[in-house]
Amino acid sequence: MGFFSGLNAESYDRQYSDKELVERILAYFKPHRTALIWVAIWLIVIAASGAAAPMLVSWGLDVMVADPTSKMMWLLAGLVFLMGLVTWAANWLRRRLMARIVGDVVYTLQADGFQAAAEHDLSFYDEYSSGRIVSRITSDTREFGNLVTFVTDLISQFVQAFILGVVLVSINWRLSLWVFGFMPILFLAAMSFRRLARVVTRRGMRAMANVNAAIKETVSGIAVAKNFRQEQTIFDEFNESNVQSYKVNVRRGFVLALVFPSLNALGGIATAILVYVGALNVMQGVVTVGAWYLFLLSQDRFFFPVINLSAFWTQVQSGLSSAERIFGLIDAEMVVVQTAQNPVPLLKGDIRFENVQFRYSEQEAIFKDFDLHIEPGESVALVGHTGAGKSSIAKLIARFYEYQGGRILVDGEDIRSFDLHLYRSQLGIVSQIPFLFSGSVAENICYACGIVNEAGVTDVAKEIGGGEWLETLPQGLQTQVGERGNRLSMGQRQLVSLLRVLVQQPAIFILDEATASIDPFTERQIQQALDLILKNSTSILIAHRLSTIKAADRIIVLEDGRIIEEGNHDALLTQNGHYANLYNTYFRHQSLAYVEQSRRMLRTVDSPE
Repeated sequence: MGFFSGLNAESYDRQYSDKELVERILAYFKPHRTALIWVAIWLIVIAASGAAAPMLVSWGLDVMVADPTSKMMWLLAGLVFLMGLVTWAANWLRRRLMARIVGDVVYTLQADGFQAAAEHDLSFYDEYSSGRIVSRITSDTREFGNLVTFVTDLISQFVQAFILGVVLVSINWRLSLWVFGFMPILFLAAMSFRRLARVVTRRGMRAMANVNAAIKETVSGIAVAKNFRQEQTIFDEFNESNVQSYKVNVRRGFVLALVFPSLNALGGIATAILVYVGALNVMQGVVTVGAWYLFLLSQDRFFFPVINLSAFWTQVQSGLSSAERIFGLIDAEMVVVQTAQNPVPLLKGDIRFENVQFRYSEQEAIFKDFDLHIEPGESVALVGHTGAGKSSIAKLIARFYEYQGGRILVDGEDIRSFDLHLYRSQLGIVSQIPFLFSGSVAENICYACGIVNEAGVTDVAKEIGGGEWLETLPQGLQTQVGERGNRLSMGQRQLVSLLRVLVQQPAIFILDEATASIDPFTERQIQQALDLILKNSTSILIAHRLSTIKAADRIIVLEDGRIIEEGNHDALLTQNGHYANLYNTYFRHQSLAYVEQSRRMLRTVDSPE
């Protein structure tokens, strides 16, 4: 494995110029203009009081040289103390305001990033790790907040340097040139590290995103890892990412560590020259001792912002790289694009595929000129081997993926012309692995209801087997389901998922039926829930249970993205074709006739001759 493998940018990442980044960042600060004006006022106060302190010390030196017994020193000490107090108070007010502004901006960035991530279609998550996306929304926004705080500190230092610069020019413009002359050299030296710092910082951020992704995947699959005794394996995989992140960030530290010593050395050379030139001016009577000392102090105040900027260049680059990564996520183009946002009437559920072409990637073509018509209120079971295209039909109807050619019509309207939110509000979807959110059973059933109406939920729950399944829950509808519903059995999760759809009363129902074995009692209740949904909706059933397949109005047999057979269960069996083979391979053992036959055979084997 190469050292930097896994640290490449995502394909949706963009390279933003500094100008583009600044303009984009400023847009987030526009709502806080009034607060920023006050921050600017306090920055000026901080800079003015900070600049006044060395000027007072310089004046005091001249007073002491002229009259060592002068009582003005008490006044000088009091003024220096007062300037320190003013600086402290103004700095506290400025930081308090900035904490609120930065908090609001980071909050907005996180909200925009999360909204962009939530709006992306499923193909986006097929390609990109959710752990890396989480890293952008959390870690990168915090890095950006740190950058803003640092920049305000830097602005204060530059304003202070400007005030001192005006004073120095008024004292002796020739000596001021020695101070100002080193600034371009120091600035160019700092900027020379800019590109290299940005590159190594980006790699450091990507390495940390890999660590986050490894942690998220490992924690999500910890039960499987323990079941197969792979704790050491998952640690090794995490450690590989962690070591890579460590090495990348150490190298980044080595690169950035060159900045401060180099600039400090240049500053030392500049100070030595100014000491010599200033001393000559004092001996020639051009400037006073106090003025000479002010020049030396001011040079440090001039160099400090530049050296500070360079010393904390890693923080600047981390903030800019974070901004790039956040804006890259926000600006990532949607694959699923609606051509219009037309209102959606109450759907009848007439679904038509016309010459649809669809592929997940250039190498993974699914449909080519695919046609299918599902009548309103019809229930259709899709069967076929893995990869035949069953789930793809459901995902295209739900607009989770974009198709590349043809049309998909619902009630005669192209689904690309619908308001997607309104359209999906009339769809009910149950995935193969039911996903429940942490909370109670009632909260999960009413997930799309807004407010949980426990009485209404209870009425719906009792429509299934008289509510007997509720007795299997320790606290009934208030039973906590745990993370991903892991406190419930698979059958209970399926029931909750079906009830979540039932309360929504969808016009189109899509079921990707789970293959997990469940007890007959639960299977009967699941079938009851299905029957309640099927009688009021157009249904697409990716079926794995014989009972579900036989209950469908029509069975469609798929192979390699083509419809090869269709009809009801009995008619397809008599054809002795592909469906018959599927039935004998996967479904026959679920039939009552097969079970009875197996029992008779066992009795024959067990009976004495």
